[in-house]
Amino acid sequence: MNVQEIREIAKKHAVKTGKLRKGQMIQAIQLAEGNTPCFGTDKEKSCDQTQCLWLTDCIVESQKR
Repeated sequence: MNVQEIREIAKKHAVKTGKLRKGQMIQAIQLAEGNTPCFGTDKEKSCDQTQCLWLTDCIVESQKR
């Protein structure tokens, strides 16, 4: 998902993105949704949130580390 798409989702959740980077925006959205802000952390290795909107991006990010 690109940054513009993430900003649109953030806007729907009234999340101000300002100068946040992609991962920070996603974590802010996760918080606004009432979820754990786990994007880009080591939790993807044991993630059981198979319906998470960010799962694919999270796995890709973890492979970059």
